[in-house]
Amino acid sequence: MMRRYVLDAWALLALLQGEEPAATRVRQLLDAAPDTDAERFISIINLGEVVYRVGKVKGEAEAWKTLELLRRLPVTILPSDEKAVFAAVRFKMQYAISYADAFAAAAAEGLAAILVTGDPELAQLSDIQIERLERTA
Repeated sequence: MMRRYVLDAWALLALLQGEEPAATRVRQLLDAAPDTDAERFISIINLGEVVYRVGKVKGEAEAWKTLELLRRLPVTILPSDEKAVFAAVRFKMQYAISYADAFAAAAAEGLAAILVTGDPELAQLSDIQIERLERTA
């Protein structure tokens, strides 16, 4: 049975920054054979969050280079249409999470997928299955 995973911004940032052991787990998910092991997804909102955060630290040119790198990963980028927005709104109303995190949660729920994150805010979600990533202190 193929498993579905939704990566949030935290997961991709851990990968980009080499934060272990989270980076290794994200790499394992990305290296899984797409036809047999796993389907991977990210909301365009969460992808935008990664690019923005890289840009804030390393500058705009590095942000766009990172986007091109991320587009080559075996991850389906989910568009943000009206259905996605209001699914995220529902999570935002119910939980004290960021608006971007609400998109990751809504995507995981809509796809019956496992949300892959290390964000402590998302630990409170009871509606979806979460795979908690960790980084060493």
